[in-house]
Amino acid sequence: MRIAAPSTSPEVKSKKRYLLVDLLIRLVREKPLGTVGGVIVLVLFFTGIFADFLAPYGMNEANLDTIMVLPSAQHWLGTDNLGRDMLSRIIYGARISMYVGLAGAALDVVVATLIGAISGFIGGKFDLIVQRFVDAWMCFPPLFIMLSIMALLGPGLLSVILVLGMLAGIGASRVVRSAVISIKSNAYVEAAEAIGCTKRQMLVRHILPNITAPIIIIFTVAMGGMILYEATLSFLGFGIPPPEPSWGGMLSGPGRYQMYSAPWMVIWPGFALAIVVYGINMFGDAARDILDPRLRGGLGRYAGAKRKKPKITEK
Repeated sequence: MRIAAPSTSPEVKSKKRYLLVDLLIRLVREKPLGTVGGVIVLVLFFTGIFADFLAPYGMNEANLDTIMVLPSAQHWLGTDNLGRDMLSRIIYGARISMYVGLAGAALDVVVATLIGAISGFIGGKFDLIVQRFVDAWMCFPPLFIMLSIMALLGPGLLSVILVLGMLAGIGASRVVRSAVISIKSNAYVEAAEAIGCTKRQMLVRHILPNITAPIIIIFTVAMGGMILYEATLSFLGFGIPPPEPSWGGMLSGPGRYQMYSAPWMVIWPGFALAIVVYGINMFGDAARDILDPRLRGGLGRYAGAKRKKPKITEK
C-alpha cells in the first residue's frame, strides 16, 4: 500500500513565492537605515558594473595641463597630481571595492561553512582540535597576519581576495558551528539518522538548508569589512598596486603628501569609502535582524507583527 505524500497547500506556495517581496517590505517598514544602506549597496554595484560608461575620463588618463585643478564643471571633483580626473578614478575604484567585497565575502562564507559545518556536525575530539586551532588563530592580530601573507604572495587583486576571505572565514566558522550544533539536536535530524541516512546526506539535506540565514548574515556583514581591509592594505602599499584606482591607495602616496595643497585628493576617496562601508554595515545589520529568528523572540516578529493585544474592559 503506497501512502501518497501530502500536497503543498496553495497558501504555502504563495508564501514561498512572495517571501522575497515580503522581506523587502519588512526592510522598508522596520529598518529605514537598512533600506538606505541597501540603496547604497545597489548604487555601488551599479557604479562598479557600468564604470566604463559612467566615468567621463579614463582611470589613468593624465593631462599635465590640469594638475591639481579645483573642482569645476569640467572636472566635478578636481584632478590629482598627474592631472587625472578624481571622479573617474573614484568610479573605477568602486569596481575594485565591488570585486573585493563580493568575492572576499563569498570566500569567507565558503571557508566558514566548510570548517564550521564539518566541525559542529562531527563533534568529539575532531571538533575540539579544530576549535583550539580557530582560537589560536584568532589570538593573532589580523592586520599582522594580512601584511605577512601579502608580503609573501605579493600585491594584487587576487591575493587580496584570497587573504581576506581565508582569514575572515576561519573566524566566522564559529558562528556556523554554533548554528549546526543547535540544529543537530532537532528531532528530524535524529529521524533521518534512524532511517539510515548517511552523514553526507544528513549534512547536505538537513543541516545546510537550515543554516541559510546565518550564512546570508555572514555574507552581508563581511562585505563592509572586506572593503575596509582592502583599503587598509592598499594604503600601506600591500593591496592593489598603482595605477589601479583603489580608494585606499588614493588616500596614500601623493594624496597624503598633497592633502594640504589639494585636500580634495583625500576628501572624496575617504568620503566614498566611509559612505559605502556605512551603507553595507547598516544593510547587514538590518538583514541580520530580519533573517535571524533568535533576534525576533518567541514566534518571531514576522508572525506576530500584526497581532493585536486584547483590550481590557472595565466592568
